[in-house]
Amino acid sequence: MVNVLTIAGFDPSGGAGILADIKTFEANEVYGVAVVTALTYQNDLEFNDLEWVSEAKIKRQIEIVSKRYDFDFVKIGIIENLEVLDKIVDFLKSKNGKIKIIWDPVLKASAGFDFHKSIDFKKLINICAKVYMLTPNYEELMKLFPSGNYKESAKELSRNCIVYLKSVISKEVEKISDLMFSNQTIDIFETEIIKGFEKHGSGCVLSSAITANLAKGMSLHESCKKAKEYITAFLKSSEDLTGKHYRINATNSY
Repeated sequence: MVNVLTIAGFDPSGGAGILADIKTFEANEVYGVAVVTALTYQNDLEFNDLEWVSEAKIKRQIEIVSKRYDFDFVKIGIIENLEVLDKIVDFLKSKNGKIKIIWDPVLKASAGFDFHKSIDFKKLINICAKVYMLTPNYEELMKLFPSGNYKESAKELSRNCIVYLKSVISKEVEKISDLMFSNQTIDIFETEIIKGFEKHGSGCVLSSAITANLAKGMSLHESCKKAKEYITAFLKSSEDLTGKHYRINATNSY
């Protein structure tokens, strides 16, 4: 299978972070390796605290896995700050000039814990110019680029990289849409609103599914379309906050 790297936090509940990423990679038929950016103290309902892993230790992890595994696609989740992120992106690119990075800018845990209090706009734009795709939800986008209009914010950031905006809800038509901003165009991926099936870590799962599909050689549009189908099935997989991951062509979950 194709190798894919996730660089993200460790969630002991397995619902978010690197464990969710690895489950998603496996279900989408790519081989996942992982680098830890933070140890979190949480479950699916409660977030107590976290300890950040230093930039040097993140690089040491990347160094050792790079000796055994080649990967052209990387998904990045929570990371201490934009300064560390910028250096890690540069480190990855120094090892593989054609690497494509999908950054899921997790700014706040679903239980309410804030990872980042402020955003350096110039640093943000610099990072966006180096990554392939940014996958914020609505709240994350408006914190990254608080223009007051989410479409204008996404369009502005998409001057530097592809922006996949997750979970824009239209209450009038009972639909939930993901919007992909790329090359001055907007693609819409729309599904019905799934009430009562919220999932811890669903944002991580969607971004990881997109990354897996891209790594397998799917087109950008097809990667996002298939990922949207995958996350919809994931949300419907159980009635609690922890979803189940299914292989694409099998009925067994794990």
